[in-house]
Formats: sequence, structure tokens, C-alpha cells
Amino acid sequence: MGQDQTKQQIEKGLHLYQSNQTEKALRVWMRVLEKSADPAGRFRVLGCLITAHAEMGRYKDMLKFAVVQIDTARELEDPDFLTESYLNLARSNEKLCEFQKTISYCKTCLNMQGTTVSMQLNGQVSLSMGNAFLGLSIFQKALECFEKALRYAHNNDDKMLECRVCCSLGNFYTQIKDYEKALFFPCKAAELVNDYGKGWSLKYRAMSQYHMAVAYRKLGRLADAMDCCEESMKIALQHGDRPLQALCLLCFADIHRSRRDVQTAFPRYDSSLSIMTEIGNRLGLIQVLLGVTKCWMIQKELDKALESIEKAQELAEGLGNKLGLLKLHCLCEKIYRTKEQQRELRDHVVKFHECVEEMELYCGMCGESIGEKNNQLQALPCSHFFHLKCLQTNGPRGCPNCRRLSVKPGYV
Repeated sequence: MGQDQTKQQIEKGLHLYQSNQTEKALRVWMRVLEKSADPAGRFRVLGCLITAHAEMGRYKDMLKFAVVQIDTARELEDPDFLTESYLNLARSNEKLCEFQKTISYCKTCLNMQGTTVSMQLNGQVSLSMGNAFLGLSIFQKALECFEKALRYAHNNDDKMLECRVCCSLGNFYTQIKDYEKALFFPCKAAELVNDYGKGWSLKYRAMSQYHMAVAYRKLGRLADAMDCCEESMKIALQHGDRPLQALCLLCFADIHRSRRDVQTAFPRYDSSLSIMTEIGNRLGLIQVLLGVTKCWMIQKELDKALESIEKAQELAEGLGNKLGLLKLHCLCEKIYRTKEQQRELRDHVVKFHECVEEMELYCGMCGESIGEKNNQLQALPCSHFFHLKCLQTNGPRGCPNCRRLSVKPGYV
């Protein structure tokens, strides 16, 4: 298959894919991969296969094609192709929750001396790295990466990247419980979709609606949460987007749990659990098991709650997800207090505070914890964040966290 024919077949596959004929598109692209003698064409078709498998939640296949793409990029001896292939490798590992590998591949991308195209990819690299740091609950580094990605988006007038970063920032602020910002950023993403997204994939609209639904639920606006989640789920079903379907089912279950309708929540959690397991989203599985645990606690089935916690703890330890561990210790503390098991209670209180210290989830000005309840937060240029009220009270005196880090250990 020559260069022109390769190009035609790739376009044919794209047309099928955009018409929701995914399996036909995959067959066309696989034929190109088998028969094309054009390395640049093979590189492009591998990019199409990587994107398609990512959206279907076939993350192991996504990784397999990313590895092949790196070999093709080396054959082409082009730094832009190599940077793009390492970014796809980073994204594949991010989807599989291999966060340390993601960070490592992202750093490889950023260290490459490419041309303008490589520089334009740096925003996407920063976003992927930020998502990985967030998965590891390293919040300052995650925020630093998201802010870099946002700067790249603004400098390159890349509205699609800006939309994705806003969704990640929504997730970031949801985790540290500044629900005002958790809603603001996906609303901003939805505005970008409305203003610029006429030719974009509908997945951007679905993504922004999902993150809005999560924030609305946290704010107790359950009817709004349900509306946004239903819209997101509708698009996810139309496009066969399994990862988003799993997240929407989780959100539906959480909404029903917030209404204390446990009997309706449980089947949604089960459906989400099934898809999360199928696609390999271990971070999502932790969230599902946390929801299931809380349902058992509502029903006062404490031993069943502890069984769910045990499964979630194994996953969180395997991923290095410190926030997940903190939440699990908090739930254990409540359970063992109810059961009046003092030794186990003390053990989880100690572990809870160790997690808080490790993640630096406290305000460096007032010393009170961050992420325990809904609070307005503000980040300084160094990406350390504090209670907004503390910054307003203390004024611009520089960052106390950075000052602490700059003191040599011998002087502490």
C-alpha cells in the first residue's frame, strides 16, 4: 500500500469512526497497519488506534499500540514523532493507573529537544503529568502541572486543551474540597464547548457535564447533579465511551446515596464496578468501593463495610493513592468507634494523621486541615494552597511552606 492509498484509508477510517462505526473503522486501520509501507502513514494510523482504544476503555490495547508507535517514530528519526509517541505511552500508563511510569514518560517528553510541534505538545504532557500526580495525591505538583498546561493552552490559543485542563482542575478541587472551584472549572469547560466546540467531539461536552454533576452533588444540588449526569451518560452511550459510562454510573449511585436511597444506589455501584474492572480503572474502583462502604454504613452493616474497605485499601496501597487511604482510615475510625474497639480505633487515628502529614493537607498559616470539609482555598504562585480567609487575614507575606522547605535540616 503506497503513501496516497494509506492516506485515503486513514481518512476512510476517521469518517467511519466519527459516524460511530467504530469496529469498521478499527478494521480499516488495522489493514493499513498490516499492508502500508509508509512509516509516516503507519505512525498516523497508530495514533488513530491509540485514541479509539482509549475512548473505548481498551487501555491494554492502547498501551500495545503506543509501544509499536515508539518503534515507528525511531524508524522515522523525527523528534516530533518521538515526543508524540512518548506522550501516548504516558497517557496509556495514566489510564492504567501506572502513575509513576506516566510521570517518567512525561519527563522524557519534556527533556526532548524537538521543534515547534513538540513545544505545542508540552501542554498535553503537563496535563497528563498533573493527572498522574493527582492520582498519587501529590497535590502541589499536580496543581503546578495543571497551571503549566493552562499557560500552554492560553499561549497557543488551544481551547480543547484548556477545556480538558479545566475538567482536571475541577477534579483537583473536588478532592481537596473547595467545591466552589470544583464547580467553577467544569462550568468554564462547558462554556468553552458552547463557544468553540461546534466541530469538536461530543466527548468534551460529556466530560464537562460529568464533572459539573460531581461538583453539584458535593454541593447538595442533587437535581442539578442528576440533570448533568444524565446528559453525560446519554453521550457516553451514543459513542460507546465505556470509561465515561462507568464514571456516570458511579455518580448516579453517589446521588442516590446522598438521598439515602441505598437500594437504588447498590445496583449502580455494581454496574460501575463491573465496567471499572473490565477496563482496568483501579482509581475508579477505589471510589466505587468507598461509596459501597458508605452504603453499608448507612444500613449499619459494619462487617460488610469493613470487607469493602479491605478491598479498597489493597487497591489504594498498590496505586500509591494516599487520599484514598486517608478516606479509608477515616471510615475505619467511625466503624471502630461504633463497635467500641479501642485498639483498632487508635491505630486508624494514627494512620489518618500520618496521611494528612504526608500529603501536607493542612493550611500552613492556621495549621487546620484541608480537605476535611468544604472550604474556599487559594493557591500562591508556588502552587502551595491555603485557606482563602487565612491569606486575606495575613496579607502578602510570602509562602510559609516554601520558607519552611528552604530551612536546612540542621537548623530545624
